[in-house]
Amino acid sequence: MNLTDIALSRYSTKAFDPARKISAEQVEQLQSLLRLSPSSVNSQPWHFVIASSEAGKARVAKGTQGFFQFNEAKVLNASHVVVFCAKTEISDEYLQHLLDSEEQAGRFAEPSHKEMVRGARATFVNIHRHDLKDAQHWMEKQVYLNMGTLLLGAAALGIDALPMEGIDMKALDTEFGLREQGFTAIAVVALGYRAEQDFNATLAKARLPAAEIFTQI
Repeated sequence: MNLTDIALSRYSTKAFDPARKISAEQVEQLQSLLRLSPSSVNSQPWHFVIASSEAGKARVAKGTQGFFQFNEAKVLNASHVVVFCAKTEISDEYLQHLLDSEEQAGRFAEPSHKEMVRGARATFVNIHRHDLKDAQHWMEKQVYLNMGTLLLGAAALGIDALPMEGIDMKALDTEFGLREQGFTAIAVVALGYRAEQDFNATLAKARLPAAEIFTQI
């Protein structure tokens, strides 16, 4: 596997072939990527709504009405659509839940290690909760790390993808009762296979030159 080749081949798919579906095995791999993505202090402040049925995609498409109608076909024609959601609060109860989950997974060889993790995580979380007062933004950053993992992983599997912020997030929050569950939608990723008429598939990839973006020291 050559990561440069994968990065060169992937692009934001603008038209999906509705007849082509992602295999169950590959869907399982994509879900593993979502679950195993890194996050700051292993905070995992995310939730994912995954739509694969026509009815499910139609529910996600409720976020593409009105001004965002240009994204409706991309949602409906994709094989799978993932709504990326961020937590609206990182509470002490949730931090304890993380710690308990890590202990159950066997991460702590000694009880003192658990307390070290508790203190270190609380320190960083409290910086964002109380000092910087940007906890929501910080949690959304972790979700975007996850999205990058999914996009690269999908490309490695030969699956096309389109990340979308042109969505009515409030409509999705309402449709799926996300705020009542302590989450809010922040982006959508459509997954599937490009249609023959996708204009973006044949356009040259354009990125700033290496000399402009790298400083070697």
